[in-house]
Amino acid sequence: MTNWNDLTAPDAGRIEALARQAMAALPAEFAGHAQDIAVQVAEFPPEDVLDELQIDDPFDLTGLYDGIPLTEKSVSDQPGQPDIIWLYRRPLLDEWAARGNVTLGELVGHVVTHEMAHHFGWSDDDIARIDRWWE
Repeated sequence: MTNWNDLTAPDAGRIEALARQAMAALPAEFAGHAQDIAVQVAEFPPEDVLDELQIDDPFDLTGLYDGIPLTEKSVSDQPGQPDIIWLYRRPLLDEWAARGNVTLGELVGHVVTHEMAHHFGWSDDDIARIDRWWE
């Protein structure tokens, strides 16, 4: 029998490690681009992000790509902050527990892949046409 008192939820470091594993597992033609993307893990998305995306419940956002998609980058762009994939720990853990049929690594990997698709210039509609995960 599991002693639940001895267990703790995966921390930000564990979530980041799972994200890095998912990025390393991308097909070769995508993996090179993934190396240039920073991964940040926060407990929840900030209020201004939720407001901008018109999301009322912070548990509804598990990840976010923050950067300029490759299809829009230009050599004349001034280098600034790196592109970032944000992962939101509490919403990820909540979805993982609610699903009950995927590992945390599978869920984080899926969110990272979704956000990487945005890095490559895909819209949510483009992704939804080939990815039925969220249905």
